Amino acid sequence: MRQLLPVPKLNNMLDFLDPATLIKTLGLLGVFAIVFAESGLFFGFFFPGDSLLFTAGLLASQGYFSIVALAVGSCVCAIAGDSVGYAFGKKVGPKLFTKEDSIFFHKKHVARAEAFYQHYGPKAIILARFVPVVRTFVPIVAGVGSMEYRKFVRSNVVGGILWAGAMTLLGFWLGTVIPSIDRYLLPIIALIILVSLVPIIREYIKAR
Repeated sequence: MRQLLPVPKLNNMLDFLDPATLIKTLGLLGVFAIVFAESGLFFGFFFPGDSLLFTAGLLASQGYFSIVALAVGSCVCAIAGDSVGYAFGKKVGPKLFTKEDSIFFHKKHVARAEAFYQHYGPKAIILARFVPVVRTFVPIVAGVGSMEYRKFVRSNVVGGILWAGAMTLLGFWLGTVIPSIDRYLLPIIALIILVSLVPIIREYIKAR
């Protein structure tokens, strides 16, 4: 087992959005809570989901916690989060599109998720997992659009396992095969964020 890094403190908002700081401070349950919130609670769209899961897998390779517990728990929370988002959308319905903007809610995010859902259909539940912001609102939009629940559940389970499982296991694998990977953590996270933004940039260009 590798020597564990010291646990930092959350001093400001930038620290709060830093995946490594979040994980070391909040622990495994904190990771699960963030994955759940980003997957289906409309105010969780700003969490760094991809980089959080990858970094958690990397830290698991250093002995912070069990990779099995991390992967399984993250998949369960991702699936549960989307289910809550679907139920919220089904209950709120079209009124969601007339809700006024606030610090935690922007109608443009809902509109973007709706366009994504209309374009990809049921597959959007799976594909949205890998698109920041969109992954938070697509299950809500699916609930608003009264997507058949059986189809939603199937896509939700597949998408949750692919996203949470792949990101955590990728981080764990790289942590075991690359010596002193801590030195490359920031560039890797930056690359993950950049790659995850590609679909959003592409859709923006197409819209223009």
